[in-house]
Amino acid sequence: MTELQAGEGAQVLKVPRIDARAQRYRDVLIALVAFIVLALLPMVFGSKQLLDFVVRCAAYGLFATSLNLLVGYTGMISFGHGMFFGLGAYGFGLMMQKTGVPIPVAFAATLAITFLVAAVIGAICVRLKEIYFAFVTLAFQMLIHSTILSWQSLTGGDQGLRGGIPRPPFLGIDLSRPMHLYIASCALLVIGLLLMRQIAQSPFGYTLRMIRDNPTRASFIGIDVWRAKLVIFVLAALFASTGGMIMALFVSGAYPEFAYWTISGEGIFINMLGGVTTFLGPMVGTALLLLLNDTVTRLTEYHGIVLGIVILFFAIGLRKGLMDFIVEWFVQRREGANG
Repeated sequence: MTELQAGEGAQVLKVPRIDARAQRYRDVLIALVAFIVLALLPMVFGSKQLLDFVVRCAAYGLFATSLNLLVGYTGMISFGHGMFFGLGAYGFGLMMQKTGVPIPVAFAATLAITFLVAAVIGAICVRLKEIYFAFVTLAFQMLIHSTILSWQSLTGGDQGLRGGIPRPPFLGIDLSRPMHLYIASCALLVIGLLLMRQIAQSPFGYTLRMIRDNPTRASFIGIDVWRAKLVIFVLAALFASTGGMIMALFVSGAYPEFAYWTISGEGIFINMLGGVTTFLGPMVGTALLLLLNDTVTRLTEYHGIVLGIVILFFAIGLRKGLMDFIVEWFVQRREGANG
């Protein structure tokens, strides 16, 4: 319980404190259950296509959810967030090809490189407001993409990293085996989502919401808005980079398209499909987009038109993401039943 006192002679008002520890334990339990379900999924269905689909969902889901930390929770619309997805793929791939270090070392080193790059770019971008922030992040992404194309001796240019990515076994894990890669991808997905959930529900996460709603008032009450934006920018970059590393392992390479502006566009599209006001909205949007791409490309060559119609449906028809719509409908139904 917390005590609030309004003034001299006023009564003490006791307000129940939200049990953050119980909520944290609940989130961890949900994460464990989700991982167990994903791990058992191949035993039930035994489809290679399903394994591949889940691995792709893990890569793009981490990327899209990290973007929502900026868009949905902080109000920072980034048109260049895909640069960190590409940086993760290329950084990890080059580390494995050129140095031959163990996979965990390459993973940690790639995150360290991403941290440094994101800190430098973020220190410049987060000072800007709204549309300027969006387009400067896009400019940095195009700079990184151009560097990948022009530095052929290192990156392979427009052909991407060729020769595959070495996957030496470590701790009994062999990522060259599809099942091991599947389990590792599921583990990274669940851990990443759990960490992002804790960030969103922490006092820092509510500070981000305050900055999103009214940055001037947040600054007035003593919040260092620039520092908070920089921290979440770097954290989001690390999770996006993790998604890029999963994708690099999945395709055993890295390609310039991973760092092109269309990746950022897909991230924004995913968030629009799934919704930005619910934490799992981007994951739902990821599954929807991948299903649409896989289905539509098999049925017609005009997949761009179909995706355009879907965008119009969500933008003009629902005017919100699928999860936002479902949650709002459920709340209205419950209030109607209680009223």
